[in-house]
Amino acid sequence: MDANPPDSASARWAVLLLAHGAPDRLADIPEFLLNVRGGRKLPEQAVQEIIHRYGLIGGGSPLLRLTQQQARALANLLSHPVYVGMRNWRPFIADTVRQMSEAGVEQIIALCLAPHNSQTSIGLYKKYLDEAVANNAPQLAVVFIESWHDHSLLIQAFRERASAALAHVEREAGGPVPVVFTAHSVPQKTIEDGDPYADQVWETANRVAGAMSLAEYRVAFQSQGMTADPWIGPTVESQIDELAAMGQRHILLVPVGFVSDHVEILYDIDILIREYGESKGVTVHRSESLNDSPVFIQALADIVSARMAEPPSTA
Repeated sequence: MDANPPDSASARWAVLLLAHGAPDRLADIPEFLLNVRGGRKLPEQAVQEIIHRYGLIGGGSPLLRLTQQQARALANLLSHPVYVGMRNWRPFIADTVRQMSEAGVEQIIALCLAPHNSQTSIGLYKKYLDEAVANNAPQLAVVFIESWHDHSLLIQAFRERASAALAHVEREAGGPVPVVFTAHSVPQKTIEDGDPYADQVWETANRVAGAMSLAEYRVAFQSQGMTADPWIGPTVESQIDELAAMGQRHILLVPVGFVSDHVEILYDIDILIREYGESKGVTVHRSESLNDSPVFIQALADIVSARMAEPPSTA
């Protein structure tokens, strides 16, 4: 799926925005879960629980709609077309690669809409893209952007969202409110094997906190997987426990590991974590996701434009 379909003159370079993918209808969730799990079925009770969660956020994920908005906004800033490919749902990466090839695209700048590099996420996107190109359009040259967690405009975009939220929450609370930056957790073994993800999350948080002139702040990892192996922390819930014990009654969460609204924001934070906070006497607030923030879209444009000037590698 593309924004601003290319004419023959502009088709040589194109941008491919990559995202996890998520269904926008409850009826598609069982098929989606099979994709996520590589064909392995979940117990029916688990499937129904996930359907229930998506029902609570409106009956589906807004991720595709928001990613398409980002693609259109980015295409408006660039002289090149922008396509969208999803890892686990339609439009699948392989289908988009075929579409790009048929449109005459020769070189791809691939940007995963996750700022921090991890083999559990970015590594998988690259694997899927490499396979899609090899199987469908081996003539395509690809530049894959692996991380952009420290880009100055990304930091500015997060700062704008966080500062606006903090000002509002502190007026409501009548005083200072602690800030907790959040990102998706990953398996502990991934970090032990040298993955840069956690360090990059901390660097993003440190830079945003510095831009906000925060004297104190915390970093926590959310949405841990339900597996026997440990996932990295501290958890958001543990931070709520500690802050509640200190007498805090309001907390602002700033998700710096995500750039769009989706189930980890709309359910994991807005429902599950808020309910947990209420059980501890704490009101949990959240800064707005970047979504189509003009500063964020400009960050994407700057990142892509800089890489377009570099020689592409062949996938």
